[in-house]
Amino acid sequence: MPFVAGVVVPVVPSWLYACGKVEFGPAVSGLSGPMVRVLLPQHLQTLARSGSEIEIDVNGAVTLGAVLDALEARYPTLAGTIRDHDTLKRRAFLRFFACEEDLSLEPPDFVLPDRIVQGDEPFLVVGAIAGG
Repeated sequence: MPFVAGVVVPVVPSWLYACGKVEFGPAVSGLSGPMVRVLLPQHLQTLARSGSEIEIDVNGAVTLGAVLDALEARYPTLAGTIRDHDTLKRRAFLRFFACEEDLSLEPPDFVLPDRIVQGDEPFLVVGAIAGG
């Protein structure tokens, strides 16, 4: 790492800024809201350039819609892949799970369980499998 005026300055590739992997302020420190753990399927990990588990900062009530809004805000490449751009309805081959419950058909204002809010359990986005 380079030194600037006696301070160690980390070198961060510019593509990390573009894909939302580097953030500063409350979103990293968790000061503005609960940090929700989210598990993504492989194809969405590739788009987001993330690992399988990420933490997102959710402002206000931790609802299904708020988690998806925060996820798309932090990883703009996921916008339109989890929910339709116009209707905000879940894409057909994705499912949402929390605390072993299928939340895929719940409305966006559905409040997630306390175990999700507290970070004890992850919110799962699962890619459905189809075929014959």
